Amino acid sequence: MSGTPKTATAGDTPGRPARPAGYWERIDRLVAQAPPLGDSQRAAIRAAFHASQQQEAA
Repeated sequence: MSGTPKTATAGDTPGRPARPAGYWERIDRLVAQAPPLGDSQRAAIRAAFHASQQQEAA
């Protein structure tokens, strides 16, 4: 990272909260390097997401 971190304002990128400078670029780089998810991994994530949605609705 470079010298002084600067905080982005909420209006800089729609849908992304303010973070230190370079935060989302680092996340994008890490995601691009990650191997693709397998079918069982996707199913586990989907099941966890739907379970949390059902809890919120109750």
